[in-house]
Order: sequence, then C-alpha cells, then structure tokens
Amino acid sequence: MPTSTNNQATSFRGVRTSKFRHVYGQAMRKERCYENVPITRSAHDSNCCAVNPKFIAVVTETAGGGSFVVIPLEKTGRLDFTTGRVVGHSGPVLDVKWNPFNDNVIASCSEDTTIKIWYIPDNGLNANLKDWLVDLHGHRRRVAYLEWHPTAENILASAGLDHLIIIWNISHGEAVTVIDSHHDVIYSMSFNREGNLLATTCKDKKLRILDPRSGKTVSEGSCHVGSRATKVLYLGDSGQLFTTGFSRNSNREYALWSQQNLNEPLRRETIDSSSGVLFPFYDHDTRMIYVAGKGDGNIRFFEVVSESPWIHYLGQFLSGFPQRGLGFMPKRGCDTSQCEVFRFYKLHITRNICEPISMIVPRKSDSFQADLYPDTVAPTPAMSAEEWISGKNKPPVLLSMRSGLKVTYKPVRLEHVDKKLSLSERNNEKKFAFIAQENIVDYRPLELRGNDLKAVKTTSNLGTKFLNSNNNLNTYNFWSTRSASQINLKTQPFSQKKEPLSPRTLKPLVPSFLSTEKDLHKMDTPKSELELRRAYMAQREELKVLKGHLILKDKRIKELEEELRVTRDPLSRDSSEC
Repeated sequence: MPTSTNNQATSFRGVRTSKFRHVYGQAMRKERCYENVPITRSAHDSNCCAVNPKFIAVVTETAGGGSFVVIPLEKTGRLDFTTGRVVGHSGPVLDVKWNPFNDNVIASCSEDTTIKIWYIPDNGLNANLKDWLVDLHGHRRRVAYLEWHPTAENILASAGLDHLIIIWNISHGEAVTVIDSHHDVIYSMSFNREGNLLATTCKDKKLRILDPRSGKTVSEGSCHVGSRATKVLYLGDSGQLFTTGFSRNSNREYALWSQQNLNEPLRRETIDSSSGVLFPFYDHDTRMIYVAGKGDGNIRFFEVVSESPWIHYLGQFLSGFPQRGLGFMPKRGCDTSQCEVFRFYKLHITRNICEPISMIVPRKSDSFQADLYPDTVAPTPAMSAEEWISGKNKPPVLLSMRSGLKVTYKPVRLEHVDKKLSLSERNNEKKFAFIAQENIVDYRPLELRGNDLKAVKTTSNLGTKFLNSNNNLNTYNFWSTRSASQINLKTQPFSQKKEPLSPRTLKPLVPSFLSTEKDLHKMDTPKSELELRRAYMAQREELKVLKGHLILKDKRIKELEEELRVTRDPLSRDSSEC
C-alpha cells in the first residue's frame, strides 16, 4: 500500500467497512480476447483505445498514413487481416473517442492537424472507410487529445500541440471557443459532470480550471513538480480533481484537489518509482478510482470518501504482461449478473492482443444488486449544443441498470445512412444535418430492430403485389390505415417530430382512389415508423407504374398524330388536282 506524505492524513487503524473492499480483477479467457490486432507502437501518451457497448476501436500501426480498426464487440478471437479500417487521415492517429450519445459515431484526431467524425454501421466495416461525416480544421499542429461534452450533444473539445484547446460544435462544423491560456504542451483535459468546467494539465506544471464557453481561467495552481506528463480527472460533481504525475525525485504520485483551492492538495501520495505515465479512470457510481501505468502490468484501485483521509487504497490487479493502453466500457455496458462494476480493455505491448479485464464485487446472489448499481449516465443528451452555448447547464440524464439495457440504437433512415457512406457523395451540408438531427435513443434489442430492417427491404414486393390488384376496395383498406405524415415521408427532412400535414398539402401525393378530402379524413394515425415506410414504398411503386402509363400514353399520341397526318396528305392532294 502507498504511504502518505501528507501530515494530516493519518493511517487508518482497524478494518474499514466498505462494500468494495474485496473488489478483484478477472481477465477474460483467450477465446473472449481480440487477437492479431496490429496495435500502434506510437510513444504518444494516450490510451489508443475506445470502447462502447457496440464496438471497440484500436489505433493501429500502418505505413503511409493513420488508421484505426473498429471491431464489433461480439466478434472476439483472431482478427481477419481483411477487416476494414478507418483510413481517412493522412498522418498517424493519436486519439479516438466514441460519441457518448450515439454508439455509431466516433471522433479521431491525428498528426495531420485535423479532427474527423465517422459513422460506423451496426455490423461493422466490410471495407476500408475513407468517407467521413465531418472534417474539422483549426489547429496549426498535430491534435493530441479529444473529449466529448458529458451532457450537451455534438460538443467536442480538442487539444493540440499548438497549445490551443478548441471547443467545436460538430453539427455546424465550426469552433465555438478557442482557448489560448496555455503556454506549453497540454497533457490532458477533463470535463466536470455538468460540463460547465474544464480541467487541464500542462507541461508548465500548472493545473488549471477553465470556463469552456468563454475560455477564461477560473483558477490555477501548481501541480506535480516532476518533468514528465501529468494527467487530471474531474471526480464527477464532487468538486474534486484527481491528478497523477511525478515528484521532484521522479517518483510516481497522485494528488487530490478541491476546485475551490488549487494552492494545496487535499492529499498527496507516493505510489512507486517507475517511469511509465499513470492514467486515472473514475467510476462516479461507485466512487472508485483506477490507476494504471503505461508499461505496467498492474491496475491499482482506490475508493474516494467525503472526509479525511479522502482516499483509501483497496488493492490491485496483477498481470505479467505490460500494457500499452487501456480502454474502458461505459457503466451501462457492464454485466450486472456477474456484479461487474468496471471493465477495461487492455492493449498488450509484447503481443497483438486486446484483453478484457472485469472488476468484480464478490457476491453469491444472482439477483440485481441495487446498492452496486445506482442509476447511471444514459446515452441521451440533456440539452442541445445551442442550449449549452447559450449558457445553460443541466445534469446528465440517468438510466436504470436494472433493465439490463446495454446497446442503444439511434433510428436513422436507411437511404440517409447510405448517402453518408457513399464514396461518390461528399455533401457536407447533408452530413452536418445527419449529425445535428435529434438523438432519440431506441432501446429495442438488436433482434427486433433487425426484423424491422428486413421488413423495410421487402416492402417493394408488397407494393408490387398491391398495385397488381384490381380490387379497389382492398386497395383502399390498405391505404386507410396510413396517415398523412406517412404518405409525405419523401418530401420531409428526417426528424422525430413531424408536423401534421393538411389535406391541401397531401392532395398532389394521394393515390387516385383517395382523391377526395372525405377519403383523406378516414385515414388513421400511423401505428409505427415501419408502417410509414411501407406506405411510402407502396406509393413509390405506384408512381413508377403511373410514369410508365404516361410514357405509353405519349407514345400512343404520337402514333395517332402520325396516322392523322398521313390521312390528311392524300385528301389535300385530291383537292388540289380537282
């Protein structure tokens, strides 16, 4: 156990009561690991890995540019060498972060000074992906770190080696704030729970708290005095910050700070004398801190309390294989049936393996442990980017872990997604519209959603059968269950909130057998989005048939005009001879 260097932090005598006192780490079996992953050998001090309940993204070693691989979480085992990668950067990728409100959107930054936003299909990548959604330019040197805003949608912070932090609104592809208060290399940054404060560490050995909207420095103090990289982590809404760094004698240490006073830490502890940079991770639900060093084989974990000595050492997970980086699963992706409170994805240095490691509370009961799983952060934004920019602050939306929901899906029209992934279309306005659309999470399992997608693909056949029917009564019954908003889907931008259409607006799009306003009023409200799509597909097929009839009609008119001309010519000759 580390020894305290703070005179006020006296050692604890006796056994302290805590539900997390016996937490232990458990590495997954080989068949549940990801093998043959070409992990980057870059010396950059980032985790090189990002995880959500759908995918794992790992920065890879490539020549002639930067790339990272995206693997669906369930596809464990040996990685196929033909697996598609994200290859749009012209320089090595330095950091990747998943959007907390959309499991299919990921941000990446690179030495090419750009930040790119990507859309990953639900089934992963079948080929290399080069077409991005948004391309952000603003840094003059390489971009080292990324952080998504915890409560506002489409707000992203980036830190570059040009000593700038830029707050982006990716729905418009523009910078909201450019923070230039740093005079040296930025080592890390972290939002507080509401996202109205941003903590940073810098090579000038200063710990700063910034206002991300105005760019002003709220407070500043001296951090760790060692010359190597320091990292900072906001401890949720507690008003405390946790930092890791090096002492004057190059010993590794951590410190706990109050945001009200950065002149003196609440507690400072020496850990060991190793040389690897320490990365902190925080679980707000259990108030546990995990500390892992680059090049180490172990992970230490601590518990934060609300009184002195503030932090209690719990234990460590030991391994004989050193780690290059660590990704962690959001709390909603943990396995409650196994009392799993945290999960790491460890990138090995000596082997091309990504190994999941579960942190487990040892309990025998198979029932849901409510004391271990309070409501956690949901993949739903508390406010829009415009609301946050205007000055609003809101706590995160919470989700119950009892339901066991892990993977979330953002409903997106199929044809809309295809345009985003098409290499032939690079329309930035459409891409911004895709990013900016309202994010309403669909909590249905993948199996149910798959059935819906299959039904959408077969609607054209249903529409053809419907059009071939000569029974107008049956045809009317089919359309009478559809609403006005379903018929006019093609002409409206994709949105979850649709305004009701008037019969006047619908009249040009209504089929010939619903030509009166009386018929329009008989139509019911939509039952689901699937029925709306079916109605649209059926209408599209009918329009194709009607266009064919018009072509045949025009052709017949030309034939009749030609016959009339031939008939008139002999008559005109006979009259002239007479």
